[in-house]
Amino acid sequence: MKHIPNAITCCNLICGCIAVVFALRGLAPEALAFIILGAVFDFFDGMTARLLGVSSPIGKELDSLADDVTFGVAPSTMLFHELSVMDYPTGIEPLRDVLPYAAFIMAAFSALRLAKFNLDERQATSFIGLPTPANALFWGSLLIGAQTAIESTPWMVYVVLAMLAVSCWLLVSEIPMFALKFKHWGWNENRLKYIFILTSAVLLIIFRVAGIAPVIAWYVLLSLLQNGFGSERKEASEKH
Repeated sequence: MKHIPNAITCCNLICGCIAVVFALRGLAPEALAFIILGAVFDFFDGMTARLLGVSSPIGKELDSLADDVTFGVAPSTMLFHELSVMDYPTGIEPLRDVLPYAAFIMAAFSALRLAKFNLDERQATSFIGLPTPANALFWGSLLIGAQTAIESTPWMVYVVLAMLAVSCWLLVSEIPMFALKFKHWGWNENRLKYIFILTSAVLLIIFRVAGIAPVIAWYVLLSLLQNGFGSERKEASEKH
């Protein structure tokens, strides 16, 4: 019984490896499908460990390794392929053979994010920084849904690289981000979560797979808004 959660984690790792292969071949939809499947295994390995009461340090380390492959290396490889085929402005065309490797910086920052998560006791009920699965799903969806726009003009390479830098920063930032964990089902305590779930459902119904990217962007924006309103309420209460 104690090996069941680790076996599920290994399924996550295998999904990540398969996603990398598809990404290298330029098959972005298939790569994203295995990233999503890996996320499903990632959800159930921890749940299974808690249900069976067999959590272990080795399982925690194995989980981080699998997550970095599935949610770090795989989306980085998808971005690597896109940077290899998109048009470049004349000024940086000589960098075509080198610049795509910048995509793997995201894999490194994903590893840093996972290491911080393992050691940070503040993240029991929420997150500090963007979770790696959310970042991976954002990039996978973006590279599929916005492929035509990304490859339409040479200057889009600057936009993609800027977005890469922002996502790497979000991964290791100190920005609190809410988790979809419910202690109670009341509206007042979970207003933000219910709003996110309902609006996300609408986006996914309208845009399908391409809607995952705006859902993740909406998640980050809501987290930032929550932090702003939360700090304002705190300051107001301290004044009173």
